[in-house]
Amino acid sequence: MKIKYLYTTLLLVFINIQLFAQNATLRGILLDQENNPIENATVSAKTLGTVSNSNGFYILKIPAARNVEVEFSHVNYKSIRVVFNLESGQEFEFNPVLKSDFEQIETVVITGTSRSVFEGVTTISPNIIRTIKGAQPGVENLLKTLPGVNISNELSTQYSVRGGNFDENLVYVNDIEVYRPFLVRSGQQEGLSFVNTDMVENLKFSAGGFQAKYGDKLSSVLDIKYRKPSSFGVRADLSLLGGSITAEGISKNNSFSALVGLRYRDNSLLVDAKETITNYDPKFLDVQTYLSYKINSKFELSFLGNIASNVYNYAPKTRQTNFGTLENPVALLVFYEGQEQDQYNTYFGALKGAYQINDHLNLKFIASSFHTTEQEYFDILAQYRLGEVNSNIGDENLGDVEFSEGIGGQINHARNDLDALITTIEHRGDYKKNKNHFQWSIKYTNEDIRDRVVEWEVIDSAGFSINPPNLDQFDNQPYTPNTGPLAPFENIRATNETKVERLQGFGQWSKRSKLGNSEVFYNFGVRAHQWTVSGKNIDKKQQIVFSPRAQFSIKPDNGKDMLYRISAGIYYQPPFYRELRDLNGTVNSDVKAQKSIHIVAGHEYSFKIWKRPFKLISEIYYKNLSDVNPYTVENVRIRYAANNNAKAYAYGLDLRLNGEFVPGTESWFSFGYLKTEESIDGRDFIARPMDQRLKFGVLFQDYIPKLPNMKMYLNLVYNTGVPGGSPSYADVYQYQTRLPDYKRADIGMSYVVVSPKDKSNKRWKRRFKELTVGVEIFNLFDVQNSITNTWVRDVYSKRQYSIPNYLTPRVFNLRLNMSF
Repeated sequence: MKIKYLYTTLLLVFINIQLFAQNATLRGILLDQENNPIENATVSAKTLGTVSNSNGFYILKIPAARNVEVEFSHVNYKSIRVVFNLESGQEFEFNPVLKSDFEQIETVVITGTSRSVFEGVTTISPNIIRTIKGAQPGVENLLKTLPGVNISNELSTQYSVRGGNFDENLVYVNDIEVYRPFLVRSGQQEGLSFVNTDMVENLKFSAGGFQAKYGDKLSSVLDIKYRKPSSFGVRADLSLLGGSITAEGISKNNSFSALVGLRYRDNSLLVDAKETITNYDPKFLDVQTYLSYKINSKFELSFLGNIASNVYNYAPKTRQTNFGTLENPVALLVFYEGQEQDQYNTYFGALKGAYQINDHLNLKFIASSFHTTEQEYFDILAQYRLGEVNSNIGDENLGDVEFSEGIGGQINHARNDLDALITTIEHRGDYKKNKNHFQWSIKYTNEDIRDRVVEWEVIDSAGFSINPPNLDQFDNQPYTPNTGPLAPFENIRATNETKVERLQGFGQWSKRSKLGNSEVFYNFGVRAHQWTVSGKNIDKKQQIVFSPRAQFSIKPDNGKDMLYRISAGIYYQPPFYRELRDLNGTVNSDVKAQKSIHIVAGHEYSFKIWKRPFKLISEIYYKNLSDVNPYTVENVRIRYAANNNAKAYAYGLDLRLNGEFVPGTESWFSFGYLKTEESIDGRDFIARPMDQRLKFGVLFQDYIPKLPNMKMYLNLVYNTGVPGGSPSYADVYQYQTRLPDYKRADIGMSYVVVSPKDKSNKRWKRRFKELTVGVEIFNLFDVQNSITNTWVRDVYSKRQYSIPNYLTPRVFNLRLNMSF
């Protein structure tokens, strides 16, 4: 009861808090061509402005987290215009040179990232996000090239970081945590990532050791900022995989801005190329909007909304998978009947208010709601033949199954429904004074989840039904007749009505100052998270955890552009609904928060080669995990044991070299080494499901020097194989073989027909700000990658065959991009 009174009191306090709009500071010295200071030069950004003093120095406060065009002008010099997009509270030094004969060709955009460097956060340019497309429909297409990030399924936007699973990653859009559907079990069903790349203004990513201001997860943070428009525009992207259109505009008085994006995705091009012949009818559609209204110079309201509808209809017909060795080839030939009908509909809305009390104090209030209704219905009969393959080259029956070692079938049935409503209210504060930066937050979340699970599987081999091994009357057919009742091999039935109330808060202090002649950065913070699990036929449980975190960075004044940093903390992951539900579908309210003691040490070295900028980033890390909740992975579905009966560790090394390998373009090469193991029930340590030992990633951009409008990108990933899983009811310690290495290369070539700096007078070109046509080749070398194994049992030999589930082969795609 006291907790409820506390929630009510906090809500009343939040409602009475005024809200804010944050600023950043731009400062510097204006110089002429002889590096002499320019006095009385005007520095202006719409209604904001200042003039330089006798030393050429100026200082100007501009709105943060948006594009702000600043003009530098003087009566004796040509003016220049630069667009800045700085972080809240950031101080950015910019020293422009005004020339008497200067002619500005195009507007320059500068995004402040200096603070992110000290915090150990990776930033990626929005232009790269929009330009580099791929089979993954979102920013995840670029994340997979970063060290420590593993994506081994081109049909999925889920990723694991440094040995963690898909549920251990935080995703924020405009300070608001976003969620994904619960029931998705296959990458084919996912459709679209939440993040609309055409709306992104700023992207930050941390693979570990992140600050207390970010939430309670064990692995990573993806922090996205959507842009605020500065003019009217329309952008469209069309391809054989779908399309998107984004419109933006701003009112005449600049007080109201709107950004709206519509996306459609169809994976048929990818799925139809797989080995399973199907009737496949997916419809993935979403609409997003970001609205902002500035009531006055201090008070601003914004709204972020998203509606996503994923409809997945799947009717498999046949499948033939060849595996084994050249000397002993084996094939699985399957004939299907039945279909799968899934729907995942999500609705998300967030209202954020902001009020800047003064230059030092900023306050925010955020209210958001996420609602998902999901259904997963299927009845599929699979009749299979397992046999030897004709491998005689030149034989007209080459590749056919000639001798069947096993014949059988299975029926899979599911009627799964889920309805989840997650509502959140949060207050955030930000105070800066004398280089000290204080941030805090208090957040209340209510999760109301109603879930019905009905899944069963019947396995038959040569006419004999196979019972699950956990039954006392386990059959020994065909050698001994089965006299007991028939039972499904798997049978999960549960109905859950679960409520989780969470109260979270953090406070942190950071400071950037000098230590001698060296620049240093300090950050200390702590999070608290209290949650209560209750519901129908569920024992009510309440738990609380505290998570202290710290960072220290130093940039020595030794003549070289180097930076050293170290981060450490205790990270908790309080269980979400999926972590509370065990393998039988029952909710266990006693599940504890998984705990990780995390240490990260990093080094950055910026240098120049061929008079072009490069940066080498290296990090080593170690995680000690306790109260681990063991899980299994089936494609992209994670199933937890829900009993905290394991401990684990992870350590590794990440390297990334990025820079202008080709003048005017950014590329990078990354390498990662990881080892993560777990001990279940006190037994020996074995590899965890996401134990990705080695990883290489390349993003390379190029163009033809004599034809600069012809551009090319190469997206290359190599990952060593992860453990391939185990059959149902089997001891995972007995199945530690790994999947084959994941190797994939995507290449894209495009021609810029119209660019923003195109001065062509052709009538048809005038209609476009930008127009690009291109072709893409996914899986350039046609490598057979596999995501999981299907386990088939031969009742006569008692053998379990692991049949690889292959991913997509080589696929061609056409793309058209335009903006108006």
